[in-house]
Amino acid sequence: MDNLKKTRLTQAGVDISDALGRFMGNENMYEKFLNKFLDDGNFLKLNEALKSGDYGAALEASHTLKGVCGNLSMTALFELLTEQVKDLRAENYDHAKELMGSITQKYEDIIAAIRG
Repeated sequence: MDNLKKTRLTQAGVDISDALGRFMGNENMYEKFLNKFLDDGNFLKLNEALKSGDYGAALEASHTLKGVCGNLSMTALFELLTEQVKDLRAENYDHAKELMGSITQKYEDIIAAIRG
């Protein structure tokens, strides 16, 4: 992974040092998992579930996406999703929906950084 990509990821809220520690310093393996993130459908599921009022599906998608983000050290997005999961569990649906603006922005930032 080149330094420009690392910089873009860091600016998008990814903790590269933490991630590489989790991936035993193997940048190629980490990059492979970052590329798999591009195909993860949980963000779309989350959006659709919130729009349709299916809060059980929204909780499942948000929780799953949070886990993936945690494993990939996408810290900024992970923190937003952690808050959303708490809101969904507490049935604070209005705030969970309000968080989608920030979640979407961070998600898009990370996608753009991965794609380069």
